Amino acid sequence: MAILLFTVFIALILLRVPVSFAIGAAVVAAFLTSDFSNAMQVIPQQILEGVDKASLTAVPFFIMAGNLMNAAGVTDRIFNFANALVGHFKAGLAQVNVLSSMIFAGISGAAVADCAGLGAIEIKAMRERGYKPEFAAAITVASAVIGPLIPPSIGLVIYAFLAQQSIDRMFLAGVVPGVLVGLSLMLWVRAIAIFKKFPTQPRAPVREVARTGLDGFLALLAPAIILGCILSGFVTATEAGVLACLYCIGLGLWYRELTWTSFWKALNETAMMTSVIMVIIGFSIAMGWLLAIEQVPQGVADWVFSFTESKAVFLGLMMIFVLLIGCVVEGVPAKLILVPTLLPLVDLYGIDRVHFGIVLQLALLIGIATPPMGIGLYIVSEVGRVKFDKVALATLPLLLPLIVVLIMLAYVPALSTFLPNLILGPDTTILN
Repeated sequence: MAILLFTVFIALILLRVPVSFAIGAAVVAAFLTSDFSNAMQVIPQQILEGVDKASLTAVPFFIMAGNLMNAAGVTDRIFNFANALVGHFKAGLAQVNVLSSMIFAGISGAAVADCAGLGAIEIKAMRERGYKPEFAAAITVASAVIGPLIPPSIGLVIYAFLAQQSIDRMFLAGVVPGVLVGLSLMLWVRAIAIFKKFPTQPRAPVREVARTGLDGFLALLAPAIILGCILSGFVTATEAGVLACLYCIGLGLWYRELTWTSFWKALNETAMMTSVIMVIIGFSIAMGWLLAIEQVPQGVADWVFSFTESKAVFLGLMMIFVLLIGCVVEGVPAKLILVPTLLPLVDLYGIDRVHFGIVLQLALLIGIATPPMGIGLYIVSEVGRVKFDKVALATLPLLLPLIVVLIMLAYVPALSTFLPNLILGPDTTILN
C-alpha cells in the first residue's frame, strides 16, 4: 500500500498535477486497495482532525500579514532603506536585494511573498541600473530562501505542529541560520564582483540614509514587535499573527497607501493560499495515518539504522535525500510527508528535533530555487519577464553558499539551538 501511495503521488507530481490534488488522489488510491476500502469515511475524518488544531490558526494570519505588507507599500520603503545603506557596495543592488529579503523576512515569513512582492521592485531596479535580467531574477529567488527561516515563519509553525515542538523555540532557532544565509549570499556576491563588472552607484549621504530609515522606521520595527511580544509572553504565536495583521493595516493607513481595493485583494489572496495549505495538510494527515498503520516510519528507521549507525553519515544522506525531494515537491507538502517518516530516525540517532527542523527547513527551501519544480524560479521568471531556463542557469552558482550553510547547520547543532536554549532554557521535553 505504501508503495502504491508514493508511486501515485510522485507520478502525479511529475505530470504537473497540483500538489493538493496529487496527495488527495494518492490517499484515495491507497485506501481503495487497502483493507480499509469499505471505510472511506476515515479520509474526511482524518482531514478534519488534521486541520482542527489551534496552532495552525497562526498560518492564515502570517500569510495575511505578508500580503498586507505588499498592499501597504512597505516593500518600497524597505528596499529604499537597504539601498541607501549598502547600495554603494560592489554589486550594490545585489547586496540590497539580499538585505531587503532579510528585513522583509521578519514580517512575512513566506518565500513566495518575498519573490512576488520585493521581487517586482528589485528586478526592475536592477535591470534599470544595467544588471543582467537573469542575474537579477536569480539573486532575488536565492535571497527569498531567507524568508521562512527568520521568524515569523509559516514553515516553522507547521513543523512545530508536526514535531510537537514549541513555536517560540522554533522561531528563535531560525534567527541565526537566517542571518547566516543572508551573510553567505552577500559574501558570495562580493566574491563574484571581483571577477565580473557590476554597475556601481555613489554612496548615499548620511542624510539620505537617515531619511529612508525614518521613512521606513515603522516597517523596520515590525519584526522586533512581533518577536518581542511572543518571547515576552504577551501574546502566543497565533495572537502574534493577528497583531502583525493589525500592525500592517495601521501602517497602510499611516502611509495612506492601503485602499479598499488592495485590502480586498490581500484578503482574497490570503483565503486562496490558506485554503490550499489546509487542504494539503488535511490530506497529508490522512496519508500519515495510512503510513502509521503500515508502520512505514518504523520500517524506514530500522532499515536506515541497520545501514549505518553513524549520526554524521545519516545527516549527510538525509540532506541529499531532502534536497532531491525539494527539487520536485514544494516545502509544505514535503514537510508534511517527510516529518512523520523521519522523526523516528531523528530520535533514534539522538538528534535534537529543533536542530533537525531547521536543517529540514533550509534543505526544502533550497528547492524553491532548484530546477525543475522550484516555484520561486517560476515566480521571478514571471515577475521579471525572463525566460525560465536563463533564470535557472543563473541561479545554480548561487546555490553553493546556501548548501555550505546547510552543511554547517547540519554538523554544528549549536547554530540552531544556542539562541532558544539561551533565552528559553534547554528543552527538557521527552517525547515518546
